[in-house]
Amino acid sequence: MYSILFVCTGNICRSPTAEQVTRVLLERRGLAGRVEVDSAGLYDGHVGEAPDVRARAVAKSHGYDLSALRARAFEEEDFEAFDLILGMDRGHVHDLRIRAGRAHRERVRLFLDYSADMKGVAVPDPYGRDAENYRRAFEMIEAGCTALVDALVAAKVA
Repeated sequence: MYSILFVCTGNICRSPTAEQVTRVLLERRGLAGRVEVDSAGLYDGHVGEAPDVRARAVAKSHGYDLSALRARAFEEEDFEAFDLILGMDRGHVHDLRIRAGRAHRERVRLFLDYSADMKGVAVPDPYGRDAENYRRAFEMIEAGCTALVDALVAAKVA
């Protein structure tokens, strides 16, 4: 089974949103169970916590439920466990590629590089900001997840 890991800083805003949106989009297209999705944070200070209340609220208003997700920290074993590791911003990608070394560097990519309209763009961190920042981040994530799922289907991965 093909596997994807979404990575952000604390795993309480961007990456869990991408995890759940991708999971739902795969289900809607009849591809549930064909791609494994998960998320993690580079910072371990939120391990075990639910996604930020503002991230949950914005996702819920768009039909996605993040309430069952819990933050976890990225582990070195994730390089072996996942086929594709997507950082939400360039800093995440940079850090992951350094940690990956030569063996796994090609598995690490910028999340929005799958979207033709946002290639090279980072999803800004809404943590600690107002609801509008969470809304904008969500919209970027949903568009990126849609493009990612389309790419998986086109590549016959899913």
